[in-house]
Amino acid sequence: MRKINKILVANRGEIAIRVFRACTELHIRTVAIYSKEDSGSYHRYKADEAYLVGKGRKPIDAYLDIENIIEIAKQAEVDAIHPGYGFLSENIEFAKRCEEEGIIFIGPTSQHLDMFGDKVKARIQAQRADIPVIPGTDG
Repeated sequence: MRKINKILVANRGEIAIRVFRACTELHIRTVAIYSKEDSGSYHRYKADEAYLVGKGRKPIDAYLDIENIIEIAKQAEVDAIHPGYGFLSENIEFAKRCEEEGIIFIGPTSQHLDMFGDKVKARIQAQRADIPVIPGTDG
C-alpha cells in the first residue's frame, strides 16, 4: 500500500476538521477546499493548505464539482482524497476519477460503490456470498 503524505478533504465544516485532526496526529499534511460562501469557515484555516473550489457556482454545487476537485488535488500534489460523508462520499464517478488519476480514494472502490449502491445488486452479491437475506422479490 502506498504511503499517504498529503490528503485533500472534499468536504467542509466539522467533517473536514475531524479528518484534519486525525491527519495531524498521523503527521499527514492536509488540504481543504472551500466555496466562495465558505471563505471564512473554520475548516479552511485548520488545513495546511486551502483552495477555492467551484468558482462561480452555488455553494453545494462547488463541493460537487468533481473535475475542479481533481484539478486542485493534482495541483496540490495530494496522495489521497477523503470525501467525508454526504456530497461525494458514495459517488461512483468521483471514485472512478480518483482511480484514473492515481489518487487514493479513502472509501469504497468504484467497483464496490457500483456493487452496493443499488439494492438489487447488493442483494445478489449477498446471495452469492451465502449471506442470509430477508425473503423478497428478485428484481
